[in-house]
Amino acid sequence: MVSNLVDSTSFLSFPTNSEETYHKAIDFYKKLGFEVTQEWDVSHPALHRTAEQSAESVKESWMLAISGESSVTIKIRLTKGALTQEIPGKVPDFRAIEPSFVLRTSEMEEVRNLLNSLDAPLQGFPNLEFPIELYTIDPLGNVIGFTIHTTGVSAAPVASQASTPNQSHGYLSSRASVTSFSAKKKKIGIMTSGGDSPGMSAAVRAVVRTAIYRGCEAYAIYDGYNGLVQGKSGIKKMEWQDVRGWLSEGGTLIGTARNAEFRERSGRLKAAKNLIDNGIDALIICGGDGSLTGADLFRSEWPGLLEELIATGQVTEEACKDKETLTIAGLVGSIDNDMAETDVTIGAYSSLARICQMVDYIDTTAQSHARAFVIEVMGRHCGWLALMSGLATNADFIFIPERPVPHGEDWSKEMRETVLRHRRKGKRKTVIIVAEGAIDDDLQPVTATMVQKVLSDDLKLDCRITTLGHVQRGGPPCAYDRMLATLQGYDAVDAVLSASPDVPSPVISIRENKICRTPLMEAVALTKSVATAIKKKDFDTAVSLRNSDFQDSYKFFKLINNCEDPANKVPEDKRLNIAIINVGAPAGGMNAAVRAAAIYCFARGHKPYGIYNGFTGLVRHDSVKEFDWLDLDRWATKGGSEIGTNRNTPDVDMGMVAFYFQKYHFDGLMIVGGFEAFTSLHQLFKAREFYPSLRIPMVCLPATISNNVPGSEYSLGSDTCLNALVEYCDVIKQSASASRRRVFVVEVQGGNSGYIASYSGLVTGAVAVYTPEEGITLETLAEDIGRIKNSFYTDQGENRAGKLIIRNERSSSLFSTEFIAAAIKEEGNGKFEARTAIPGHVQQGGMPSPIDRVRAIGLAVQCVKFLEDMQADPQEILANSETAAVLGIKGIRRVFSPVDKLYEFDTELKWRRPLSRHWYTMKGVGDMLASFPSDL
Repeated sequence: MVSNLVDSTSFLSFPTNSEETYHKAIDFYKKLGFEVTQEWDVSHPALHRTAEQSAESVKESWMLAISGESSVTIKIRLTKGALTQEIPGKVPDFRAIEPSFVLRTSEMEEVRNLLNSLDAPLQGFPNLEFPIELYTIDPLGNVIGFTIHTTGVSAAPVASQASTPNQSHGYLSSRASVTSFSAKKKKIGIMTSGGDSPGMSAAVRAVVRTAIYRGCEAYAIYDGYNGLVQGKSGIKKMEWQDVRGWLSEGGTLIGTARNAEFRERSGRLKAAKNLIDNGIDALIICGGDGSLTGADLFRSEWPGLLEELIATGQVTEEACKDKETLTIAGLVGSIDNDMAETDVTIGAYSSLARICQMVDYIDTTAQSHARAFVIEVMGRHCGWLALMSGLATNADFIFIPERPVPHGEDWSKEMRETVLRHRRKGKRKTVIIVAEGAIDDDLQPVTATMVQKVLSDDLKLDCRITTLGHVQRGGPPCAYDRMLATLQGYDAVDAVLSASPDVPSPVISIRENKICRTPLMEAVALTKSVATAIKKKDFDTAVSLRNSDFQDSYKFFKLINNCEDPANKVPEDKRLNIAIINVGAPAGGMNAAVRAAAIYCFARGHKPYGIYNGFTGLVRHDSVKEFDWLDLDRWATKGGSEIGTNRNTPDVDMGMVAFYFQKYHFDGLMIVGGFEAFTSLHQLFKAREFYPSLRIPMVCLPATISNNVPGSEYSLGSDTCLNALVEYCDVIKQSASASRRRVFVVEVQGGNSGYIASYSGLVTGAVAVYTPEEGITLETLAEDIGRIKNSFYTDQGENRAGKLIIRNERSSSLFSTEFIAAAIKEEGNGKFEARTAIPGHVQQGGMPSPIDRVRAIGLAVQCVKFLEDMQADPQEILANSETAAVLGIKGIRRVFSPVDKLYEFDTELKWRRPLSRHWYTMKGVGDMLASFPSDL
């Protein structure tokens, strides 16, 4: 029996007309951990019946009541003539079927193992290995779910859909009630330590508000370990309103500092006393590997420190009761992205964005004067910033610690050859990026000054050095870092509340797009092993210890900057004509993807062709042009679509499309775009039967701000859109805060997908988010307006921070953005007012974000590789549906999914979105952290 399985409540009644199924259902729920409180035998003669019931019908009308440990009651009826629900067949995503109920459990692994032992069909999200949600089907055909989140739903449906044509699909309701978590109110401390990074303040906000929401007290420890050692002056109890506005703040608002005293046992003894004096039970540290190592040492010494404090009379035994162990969890805040066991650290993408912005600015003056620039970026032991910024800005060469240049006179040979090759092609500018820890293979430094001297003296280029310095740490966090810090801070509180003394301290990581926990010291040891490998000159091992994204990015960089190497080219008879087309609305990263695909084609000896202005341009104007290397030089940093794009699909004239494919002898097609690109691929796939020229490999690379392409968790352009929204909403919120009495209702794009609305709500701290999946009801609107009224009435004047509501453009046909603003203003009764804000096409962004640029390159290269690998006889291609696929990101994996399978099993065609929505749980977390304390 699973203990404490259910933390929510539910009362449901399930009918069946089969005695066999009836007993199977009883057995299923018994094994799942429910207790039988009343069970009637179907043959028992002493059963009551109503006057309307005949003896025959009563004989087959019985009820079984089953109770769970938290007052969850399920009744199973055996009724003659009942319509038993058909058990679903193979369904790609059980969440596409509205579940009967979703239950919260703190023992997800045990639930998963139990369901496996019952041979129940099972799906886990984001995966079965580390599920956040589990879904199964009972013997009656009902879908039931389990979640580790606090937003467990007690009964279906999730919300009324009266105001929207869309139906609920059983996702966790962000408005579900939350149960109590702990009989004892715990006190949780949060501190930031080491070098500051954008997003640290957002992490503090998440920890403080999650702790309060979970019935705990939150304490901020100022100036890192300094505050821990100083005690009273460095430790402050935090209230809900204390962290308002912190999402958009750079650095750390509770300060950070190095502390030599804590490195000594005497300092740690003071820190232990201060924690006891303040009653703090758990500590969450956001910092680098040094800060986290110190925290783990503190935990290991804790019992001995308490003994000494009690023995010397500095604390009492009573004060130490229930504090025999110190609970610790770590968050990694580092712009260098140098921690193992996590794909990215808090602050890394914000720093990368700052670097790319500066290099983009420098690029224009370099182009104007045909100048060379050497850019020095941070990264003493890790070359991630240099590598990713080199990819994102189309730099000519990079120097990183993990891949040093040869020692001696030839250390600059490869760089000189690359620069000269690019200059001979007509490139006017040269950009070299040097990590501050760059070395040669004899571990001797390679500095920006050394690189400048080679470019000036040997190549006679007008060369300048720009050292970005601490500007890389500055500024507000980007959208991704706000999301990462928020979700990790939320999970860190859950980690310390569920911790046990025998479990190692965890570090909260993100792997494969999933928040997870890793033993802290294992991650630290693996991180330090990279530096050890470099010291031993074992550079292959150093690179292998970085994640696969780092390794792939380095390969891509070398390939696209050395596309003339004969070793990379395929034999003459294997060279292809590759067509590239953009379909749908513009999205950041489209140009970077087209450029990368074309340059990879050059490297392999293929001919890349651009189809300009979509399928209408093709069929009306024969708008096909072979790409030239120099034409593509600056595309990586440009927004929009240089080859043009529109929403028309090939069925505008499929015959003409096939004619031009035959005319240019296309051997493969890459479509970059959104849902229309997905639809176009499916139309071309279906038309293969009638048009032989379409029997070629085809691939779709998702690119749309709506992120609604089936088969992928990420579409190019969505990150650019979110960063544009973050900047827009920060300005709007500032205006609302200044007026002290204003609410802005912000209407965002996204079509029938709530991804943009949910994500932007999470990273802007919106008080309410409305999505097409949930819709808007009069009840929820009244509830949200009531919460806003309560906030304004209870806030002190100096604390009246601006408030945002995020509304997806299609969340309701009745409750428009203007209606919601008018309703809020009416209810404000002069105490506060509301305005609308519609960013419109600003959301498509200007320059694409670094995330969109870097991912575009990797995905585009994978697309062309797919077109190479899938070459076959036309009849074989006609018979093989896998030759027409969507390339999707699932976690950090790149997965090709046949378009026909996605179209049939994972697409809501009417609503232009996938059935599966990996992002939905973000909304519940965002709503929770934006709730007002009076709601708790």
